[in-house]
Amino acid sequence: MNKSPCVLAFDLGAGSGRALIGELVRDEGDLLASAQPADPGDSRTPGRLRITEIHRFSNTPVQIGRYLHWNIALLLQEIKHAIRQACQAGYKPISCGIDTWGVDFGLLDRNGELLGMPYHYRDRQTEGLVEELSALIGKERLFRESGLQFMPFNTLYQLYALKKRNSPKLEAAAALLLTPDLLNYFLTGRKACEFTMATTTQLYDPVKGGWNKPLMEKLGLPADILLEPVYPGTVIGELSESLCAELGVPPLQVVAVASHDTESAAAAVPSASPRFAYLVSGTWSLLGTPLEQPLLDPAVLELQFSNEGGACGSYHLLKNIMGLWLLQECRRKWEQSGSSYSYPELASLAEPAAPFRSLINPDDLRFMNPSDMPKEILGYCRETGQAEPRSIGETVRCIMESLALRYRQVLEQAEQLTGERFEGLHMVGGGIQNELLCQFTANALQRPVWTGPVEASAIGNMLVQLQAGGCIRNMGEGIEVVKASFPMRVYEPEGRNEWEEAYEKYCGLAARAEG
Repeated sequence: MNKSPCVLAFDLGAGSGRALIGELVRDEGDLLASAQPADPGDSRTPGRLRITEIHRFSNTPVQIGRYLHWNIALLLQEIKHAIRQACQAGYKPISCGIDTWGVDFGLLDRNGELLGMPYHYRDRQTEGLVEELSALIGKERLFRESGLQFMPFNTLYQLYALKKRNSPKLEAAAALLLTPDLLNYFLTGRKACEFTMATTTQLYDPVKGGWNKPLMEKLGLPADILLEPVYPGTVIGELSESLCAELGVPPLQVVAVASHDTESAAAAVPSASPRFAYLVSGTWSLLGTPLEQPLLDPAVLELQFSNEGGACGSYHLLKNIMGLWLLQECRRKWEQSGSSYSYPELASLAEPAAPFRSLINPDDLRFMNPSDMPKEILGYCRETGQAEPRSIGETVRCIMESLALRYRQVLEQAEQLTGERFEGLHMVGGGIQNELLCQFTANALQRPVWTGPVEASAIGNMLVQLQAGGCIRNMGEGIEVVKASFPMRVYEPEGRNEWEEAYEKYCGLAARAEG
């Protein structure tokens, strides 16, 4: 086993997690021999990134009574297992970093102990709170002081839900740590709040560059539980002595990467231009574009886009779209009824189905967490005067076409807000393995779609670590590494006329729902 330096990336999604080793290869077969800072005058080629999966595990939420929780103890156990596995396999990582979904958090008491299991963002405790706080504070102020899309699971609403039911957890809390920060704390014993995650809370003011303590005080929320954010690339500390002894591993630095997985993925988009649009495709779809400064125009509020912090301290204008959650939940329900299909099999059932027979608005809140997703899709189609899908293939095609058309609508909105015209769309993340969705997206946009890499979040995680360790000069060099390491596939648009007609139909459905 090659003993050269490398980094260990943990990428935790809503359904699964993975641990991957990233090795920077400078010349053919020659791994980087040192973690010393690169000489600015060094003319070496950027190199290639070789990634190896060390461990993959499921991330299944747990319903306890009325509430849905993350099994944070099991996630920590899986991370510890992966660290031990990496070392036993002969790797010597110079650091590790964790990226996860946004908004969710754990509360620590004054002794540093966790106050219960963190809530899952799909828990129903925040129902109705977007409307309640918008009436109490004002939508314009809430947006102006956060720049975020109003989503019912944002940290702001979760905290206010605890406040409304007089939760003793909130009263006893001494610190709030977002999910990757909490896991870093378990590894190192050191508390820190990473910038990109802070910007997902709806409590961070991007103009003032800090926490919105006046808002928290107005709502009766404890502002002193929030830590001053640190930027991606900050070294949190090393694995604690007790953890090293438990695992039988040497000390290992823990780096705060761009720990919101969307921003880690965006950091790995291999664009040839600084002005580009991307879509991170997975359980959620997040369509965005990088900006130098947050965009807080009233039109951004009207179209419900977010300004979230990026890997280099900049901002990204983006929008959350329901994503492949729709298909995942349908597949789960079909499996319960005895019909088990892989995702490629579902795509093969969808291809021969009649096109555009029925469409849905993927972002209708009825699809957030229904008990029966296929039944909810049938209900939507019936209520909007469309034919109901009659088979699994027709349901899958309905989902894929609707997502592609939604992507076009959101891309056009992003262009409207920024004044840019994007030549095509970069798609990254696990969802790009769904070739049917990628082709449908090119068809809907009538522009090329460039896909890759699949493991974008883990790769962006690695790039921040490599920069922190001095192995690459900056994130721009990191993008050159990505381009040299992972092939890009191009999907060219097809079927212009029929997709234009479908888009007109889709926009009519969306307008009717909004009205």
